[in-house]
Amino acid sequence: VQLQASGGGLVQAGGFLRLSCVATGLTFSSYDMGWFRQTPGKQRELVAVITSGGSTNYADSVKGRFTISRDNAKNTVYLQMNSLKPEDTAVYYCAADYWANLVRGASIGYWGQGTLVTVSS
Repeated sequence: VQLQASGGGLVQAGGFLRLSCVATGLTFSSYDMGWFRQTPGKQRELVAVITSGGSTNYADSVKGRFTISRDNAKNTVYLQMNSLKPEDTAVYYCAADYWANLVRGASIGYWGQGTLVTVSS
């Protein structure tokens, strides 16, 4: 199983980015998918989750600015990030597992390698 995240980069505050995560080696449509982020010295935190059926949930800090979506035909999950803030700067990781594990951030089966998002003020 491989989760390949991409789309990170440097953007000014107020700008936008779209992250992508392509999954191979698993039945993508059967998995719930999540995006997490981590900054140095802090625990990895859940940003957004989407179920196999398309239900979504977001961290309060990104509600109204970020949108998670998936394309099962392309085995890809996306994170559209708008109105970016300097505090969104982090390494972003995609993950695949059951909803409960993703929400708890524990015992997650599969992780991507991370993509760095830097938001300048």
